[in-house]
Amino acid sequence: MTTTSFYYTTLKSPVGELKLVASDKGLTAILWEDDNPKRVPLGENLTENPAHPVLVATARQLTEYFAGTLEKFDLPLDFIGTDFQKKVWAELVAIPFGETRTYGQLAEKIGNPKASRAVGAANGKNPISIIAPCHRVIGADGTLTGFAGGLKAKALLLGIESKKHAPEQALLL
Repeated sequence: MTTTSFYYTTLKSPVGELKLVASDKGLTAILWEDDNPKRVPLGENLTENPAHPVLVATARQLTEYFAGTLEKFDLPLDFIGTDFQKKVWAELVAIPFGETRTYGQLAEKIGNPKASRAVGAANGKNPISIIAPCHRVIGADGTLTGFAGGLKAKALLLGIESKKHAPEQALLL
């Protein structure tokens, strides 16, 4: 059995310090400052490597995103999870910048309209926050719901995106 090696670096951001993690295949995780270590289990095989090309590209693109100059990430992603989770996470990546979806809409999109709770659970285990934009998933009534980085970070991320698309609405956030 082969063991996957993971490399990491940290990035200071408007939503706190983020731990960026990559494998040789692509970006594997973006972990929050106070993240529950059980949410994205990567094991012990983490080596600090701020020069890893995927991590360098991720840090650059996230910095541009936070500055409001990047709307679409272009990075190789290496999702680690179940087939169902990967299906949900692929739908997250498809949500356009500045738009939101409900858990029910995502369940419909993956062909299982009664699976909104399971979609919510998969969303909560999304290892690549921000780039696989689980912050764009909201409750059926339009409210902000659970987010690994906290609701304040979720509101900030949605605010960055709404300022780009609807400056008059950004003032309301």
